[in-house]
Amino acid sequence: MIEKVPPFIIQDISPIVDGGKYPIKREVGDLLTVTASVFRDGHDVIRVLLKHREKYGNGNWQETVMECINAGLDLWRGTFALVKNTRYEYTVEAYSDFYRSWLKEAKLKFDAGQNIDSELIEGDRYLNSVIPLITHKEESIYCTDLLNLISIVESLPDKLKLYADSVLIELIHKYAPRDYGTTYEPYLEVIVERVKARFAAWYEIFARSQGTQPGKSATFYDCIKRLPEIKGMGFDVLYLTPIHPIGYTKRKGPNNSLVSATEDPGSPYAIGNDTGGHTAIEPGLGTIDDFIVFEKACKEHGLEVALDFAINCSPDHPYVKEHPEWFFVRPDGTIKYAENPPKKYEDIYPLNFYAAAGNWMALWQEMKNVLTFWIEKGVRIFRVDNPHTKPVPFWQWLITELQKDYPDVIFLSEAFTRPPVVKTLAKIGFTQSYTYFTWRNFKAEIIEYLTELTQTNVNEYLRGNFFANTPDILPTFLQQGGRPAFKIRFILASTLSSVYGIYSGYELCENTAVPGKEEYLNSEKYEYKVWDWNRSGNIKDYITKINKIRKENKALHYYKNLRFYYAENDNILFYGKATAEGDSIILVAVNLDPFTAHSSKLIIPIRELGISEDETYQLNNLITGEKLLKKGSEHYATLNPEIEPAYIYRIERWLHKEKGFDYFGM
Repeated sequence: MIEKVPPFIIQDISPIVDGGKYPIKREVGDLLTVTASVFRDGHDVIRVLLKHREKYGNGNWQETVMECINAGLDLWRGTFALVKNTRYEYTVEAYSDFYRSWLKEAKLKFDAGQNIDSELIEGDRYLNSVIPLITHKEESIYCTDLLNLISIVESLPDKLKLYADSVLIELIHKYAPRDYGTTYEPYLEVIVERVKARFAAWYEIFARSQGTQPGKSATFYDCIKRLPEIKGMGFDVLYLTPIHPIGYTKRKGPNNSLVSATEDPGSPYAIGNDTGGHTAIEPGLGTIDDFIVFEKACKEHGLEVALDFAINCSPDHPYVKEHPEWFFVRPDGTIKYAENPPKKYEDIYPLNFYAAAGNWMALWQEMKNVLTFWIEKGVRIFRVDNPHTKPVPFWQWLITELQKDYPDVIFLSEAFTRPPVVKTLAKIGFTQSYTYFTWRNFKAEIIEYLTELTQTNVNEYLRGNFFANTPDILPTFLQQGGRPAFKIRFILASTLSSVYGIYSGYELCENTAVPGKEEYLNSEKYEYKVWDWNRSGNIKDYITKINKIRKENKALHYYKNLRFYYAENDNILFYGKATAEGDSIILVAVNLDPFTAHSSKLIIPIRELGISEDETYQLNNLITGEKLLKKGSEHYATLNPEIEPAYIYRIERWLHKEKGFDYFGM
């Protein structure tokens, strides 16, 4: 038997992910606007509240009164500020406002000439029942005095005006019982992360290849010497591929060969030897103390360290002897190495996250311990290698557990796999995700894919970190298009998304590939490299300029504000970003063809931007420095990939005031 019938229907809440099964994501400083369809039977005046509280701890619910924005659709809207890097619960509560319902009915009857003596008695009784519940002395006195005044006023219109006192109504709302109310359950959740989750520029390195001596590992102190240049190009996250001891057994040689020489360093993804595992440092790089010095130096340069969390074990990893139950065992008793047919990784043993009950629980806890170890060393960003090859429930548990104590930790999911898997990993808590941007080269496919990422419900839980290349991926576009292609893909990555990355060597336009594959020839995954960071043909100045433009223009700090606009030529992609306040408006035109110059008519969306047809505005080309005065929406651009494959325009408004002429930039 139903003990109490909830009178309200609360539905169609937005934003929401899979009916509230997963949290939405925001950043500190955002305003969360929630809408819902709310109604009940009858004609009562209702109150609808948006309630929120911190998920962890004993925080009380805070309330925001929602406003009805469409009475015909029973649509309500409310907003609250996300002021803390934490997880919030939020919900919608609705209840009948007895007092305002009574007041509405009494006024309607009075206006219709009906007797309202009974209604007045009812109203007085209700007020007298609520006043004793008012705990604040001055508020109680205010209501008591007003009720006494009502009792001596003879004029019914004057009485009704006093009953309608706005302060009285709000105090009754504050203290009156909310009988027969309804609260939406289960509660919804928003993960509020620091701004770097949304706006950052990543630079990826193999720490061992930052030195100057051929055939020898660089140290963390060699890496420190590179920090001024990396920061000077405008990066703020320095991502290190694994820095742990590398196994000896089945160590890979140059170009992933099965035979290695004594001096070959092996792949840093084959983690672990007799000097330690996932909480140890590869001796060639230095010690834990050296790492701490390096991490501190990065902070002093305005760079934050991101570590690669690769759950791989070499046959020499301490876990193999200490916990053989954590691995896959073949019928002959040997441990199974990693495979992704036809690829084989003979130097790696995968861990078995589905081991027997006590074993998998211990393994999960050990992975948490590993990350906690590095978090306590000051690391707050982790790029997770191949998370799609481990159980989704494991990641959901791990990320949730860690962010209870360390809400500022950022996790980047490196899952180049099927879309449902990529999306699910984002839903369960990964802060950022690698995407298929790397293989979207043509106008229609870029627009289709980026519209899905930024303009559909996907943007509530997935932030795409656009890497233009990785140690594993040298796209054909970069192999064939040369230096112009590197500039094109860089500007796309850094302006289509608010968070992006490159793997070092990109600034040198390094594109020597394994024939017939999207892989680097002589990859530093398998050997030490010494780079000439100033070699001819580099685009370091270009990268520096674009990163400076990104930082100086607030519109490019946001992810969901991407919009695509009309360009007549199919080789020209035209898009823009603007802040909600309209104080920063950026338009970008990119030639997607690295071989040929193209011209196109562009349609500037002046109506969307609040610019009238006869208004003069200024178009500043932030790449060339050219400034144009414009009226209307049509603009023409020619983009030569050998000179400038892209233009970034900032719109600045010319406004006339009552006295004289006023110019200001947006």
